[in-house]
Amino acid sequence: MNIDQVKSQFPIFRQKTPTGKDLIYLDNAATSQKPQSVIDAITNYYSKEYSTVGRGAYWPANVNTVKINQVRSKVKNFLNAQSEKEIVFTAGATDGINKIARSFLAPKLKSGDVIMISQVEHHANLIPWQELCKAYGTELLVIPVLESGHLDYEWIQKNLLERVKLLAVSACSNVLGIKNDMKRITAMAELSRTPVLVDAAQVLSHNRVDVQEWNCDFLVFSAHKMFGPTGVGVVYGKQDLLNEMKPFNYGGGIVKEVTFMATNYQDIPHKHEAGTPNIAGVLGLGAAIEFVEQLSQNETENYLEELTNYALSSLKTINGLKIMGGEQDKTPVISFTIDGIHPHDISTFLNEEGICVRAGHHCAQPLLQRFEIPASVRVSFAIYNSKSDIDKLVMALLKTQAFFS
Repeated sequence: MNIDQVKSQFPIFRQKTPTGKDLIYLDNAATSQKPQSVIDAITNYYSKEYSTVGRGAYWPANVNTVKINQVRSKVKNFLNAQSEKEIVFTAGATDGINKIARSFLAPKLKSGDVIMISQVEHHANLIPWQELCKAYGTELLVIPVLESGHLDYEWIQKNLLERVKLLAVSACSNVLGIKNDMKRITAMAELSRTPVLVDAAQVLSHNRVDVQEWNCDFLVFSAHKMFGPTGVGVVYGKQDLLNEMKPFNYGGGIVKEVTFMATNYQDIPHKHEAGTPNIAGVLGLGAAIEFVEQLSQNETENYLEELTNYALSSLKTINGLKIMGGEQDKTPVISFTIDGIHPHDISTFLNEEGICVRAGHHCAQPLLQRFEIPASVRVSFAIYNSKSDIDKLVMALLKTQAFFS
């Protein structure tokens, strides 16, 4: 794989940082950079073909309606969903989780029911369920995470009972970088007839996702973590579940007929897409999927696995550096601490070297509490990163360490 050729497609890397350094972007778990093809898709819409979609009978509206439908088909194929009807456009993974909480789960809940999540979850896959528990008198049951960063699968099997009305779990921890065994989890959930929602925000830029193979009931992701724009994402849901649910939101675009007495709603997925969609965002998502699919999936996964292993071995040469979790089932996400230096100080020093990392609790405070640390430094890689980036990271960390010693 020619990484220089891939990187050349991202215009942000053609400039220097304010400190005159080459930009080394290692915060891809938060959001990824955008290739020119994605930028062009958005610019072209606003500058040459701007219109709304759905009911216009003039050429830009017709063009964009066709393009939106094409993106829906791309997402369906990208996830290996059974039907385009299972693909609902949202404002992102967080928006999708909240919509499923309100529209799917809330109407089913009663006192004594249980919602199960894991100890590794991002706040976006915790707080909506926490709020439902407070509102309906249900219990939030939390899957423990082992010291290795893996979930306790024996605990899941023991506690997945019929009163668990939903299991919501991430495909990969945004802090530890450990992949969860989704096929194993959904197989256990099927025995208790527990619906499973997967937060796939962290995996789609570098790992294949097959919703039929996973047999999950819902899956959410955001475009901006896989080279697309912010403010757009997807809910995948099995057809029977999306059909039985009331609309996520109410308004224009989801109706067949309206009177002052009643409303007749569209079929799925349009039933769940009230209002004018983020058309530019959806078109950008389509371009991002095309970009990802132009890369060999196997080559991408192998390259990032090699890069992650190189980073792990390089970082471990630094005295006092501790990596959170184990090294098995690792995606390109590594969180660590260095004895005697606050993560925010490390991040600040690295910024002076042109290196972008994340420091803090990474919207996963309960997980950091489990490991008894207030914050960590997180580095996360994408297909435009290289071993040279990691070498410069290690040199900058040693320079930081020397300053504080």
